[in-house]
Amino acid sequence: MKRVRSTLHAFPLRSIALATCFATASGLAWAQDEDAATEQLLEGIQNGERVEISLPDPEKQLPLEDLRKFTEVFSRIKDAYVEDVSDRKLLESAIKGMLSDLDPHSTYLAPKDYEELEESTSGEFGGLGIEVGMENGFVKVIAPIDDTPAQKAGVQAGDLIIKLDEKPVKGMSLEEAVQLMRGKPGSILTLTIMREGESAPIEIEVERDIIKVTSVKSRMLENGYGYVRITQFQADTGSQFKDALNGLEDELGRDLDGLIIDLRNNPGGVLQAAVETADALLNEGLIVYTEGRIQSSRLRFSARAGDIMEGTPIVVLINGGSASASEILAGALQDHERAVVMGTKSFGKGSVQTVIPLDETHAIKMTTARYYTPDGRSIQATGIKPDIEVRPRN
Repeated sequence: MKRVRSTLHAFPLRSIALATCFATASGLAWAQDEDAATEQLLEGIQNGERVEISLPDPEKQLPLEDLRKFTEVFSRIKDAYVEDVSDRKLLESAIKGMLSDLDPHSTYLAPKDYEELEESTSGEFGGLGIEVGMENGFVKVIAPIDDTPAQKAGVQAGDLIIKLDEKPVKGMSLEEAVQLMRGKPGSILTLTIMREGESAPIEIEVERDIIKVTSVKSRMLENGYGYVRITQFQADTGSQFKDALNGLEDELGRDLDGLIIDLRNNPGGVLQAAVETADALLNEGLIVYTEGRIQSSRLRFSARAGDIMEGTPIVVLINGGSASASEILAGALQDHERAVVMGTKSFGKGSVQTVIPLDETHAIKMTTARYYTPDGRSIQATGIKPDIEVRPRN
């Protein structure tokens, strides 16, 4: 006797209706597969074949009680909220909340957010000139960017922004706060901030401007030592870094005796740029790797042969405003004992965000992996600890 196997899926009507609201192409394909399996099962019964039904693992099923709660809240808002709210608005808000509750870096991208994401890596955009994240419902300054209105006005890494003009930040999403910080060049925005060591909030007026970021700056120090400041990792930072080193050696007329790489208040940027910079200073070995649940999020980046500095001593400067790509560079040089890292512990932003398109105009940016240094140290929430701790003079 032929044996037919099938897995039985049972869904209450309300859950089926809810699932229909979130149907995708992959969901439709799943439904078609289920229809085919059901048809095969019925044919087997009609032909008198032995039928085995495997019940689904309860642990892998959608939490029906929670789904009922969701639909109940949805219904109560529709019926009783003080203003009429469209279904589209509620569903979009649910998506935003679902992502923002995961971590400060996962978010929903509407069309305008797409444009701003491109601007942030191009080197020119409008605003205050600060890299920000969320902490305990407030906007936290990761780092002010060099030569921008925020830095000139006195905004510091680690500041917590609690008000934008007269609007409290508590309860805003990061995207909403960023929208308020952007504006017409020349307009003034008052930031109310809490700062460590201060007993009361501080108000800082910042004049918005077009932000043009110079990624790499360099100059000669006395006695044959070069200084390279990387303010932010942009698409061409790796090549700019090499050009800066060549320019310093041409100015000196010989090889440098030592190099200082300043990554203080560098909020990060393009991963590949940090990899290219580290590759220029390493002969071989792992630079950084990522680990995540999906195969595409597991990546390894290794150095190619050839240290353009040929072993010249290097000091890397970091602080609490050094994040993401700057931590990758500092961690790689530290693990390979290619540089001495000085300063204070870095920010600890060691997660990978992937932009996943939903349609032609919307996407989600979701954390899919975490960065690890060559020695297997996680950067996320721990940061890079300097070899020599040097605190700013008060």
